[in-house]
Amino acid sequence: MPVILETARLRKNYLVKPALRDVTLSLESGRILGLMGPNGSGKTTLLKILAGLQKPSGGSFSVAGESDPVRTKALVSFLPDRNALYPWMRAVDAIAFYADFFADFDRAKATEMLSFMKLDPADRVSAMSKGMIEKLNLTLAFSRRARLFLLDEPLGGVDPVARERIVSTIIRTWTEDSAIIISTHLVNDVEQLFNDVAFIDEGEIVLAGDAESLRAERGKSVDQLYIDLFSGR
Repeated sequence: MPVILETARLRKNYLVKPALRDVTLSLESGRILGLMGPNGSGKTTLLKILAGLQKPSGGSFSVAGESDPVRTKALVSFLPDRNALYPWMRAVDAIAFYADFFADFDRAKATEMLSFMKLDPADRVSAMSKGMIEKLNLTLAFSRRARLFLLDEPLGGVDPVARERIVSTIIRTWTEDSAIIISTHLVNDVEQLFNDVAFIDEGEIVLAGDAESLRAERGKSVDQLYIDLFSGR
């Protein structure tokens, strides 16, 4: 399988405080990587760098063989951990906004996903629950024909029914010519999705590898590995 993401000793400093320390990862096409760690471990910083929203302090990365920041940004679809849609927007307005902003946005797919998510196109963001907003943002993110999808805490704060629908959407929209990174600390809800895992703490990757191999080698679930690694935090 072709490599979608390659990072080499990525570093990020905020003034004198290191947020990422020599992060080196590789992710192949058709794979889903679970990026796990406690709050403040560097997950969001890493995703923002890969999405082109922040510049690294050192190291490098490439997406589908491209290392130019303008080109990599066009290949990445980022779902942030906070809603960035305007409260006055209806779901249909959000679709139109994304279609204007991203050349690779697929309106037909977005409309189909709205139906699957059981979202009314006329509903306004201001009247939606947190779970509905999360599902709308996921719809927008996955309606791009991107090569790398970055999901930052897609299950945070939503109810179990919304979580199930979100997980179903990830499975339903996954394609073999792209890759997905899911940042989460709700490991038990999504570990069945992961082909690969990377545990990060204080900006460093402390354990990474094929999910099934790690389960077999350690005799533990990914969730149990997470608890073992971070129970002292």
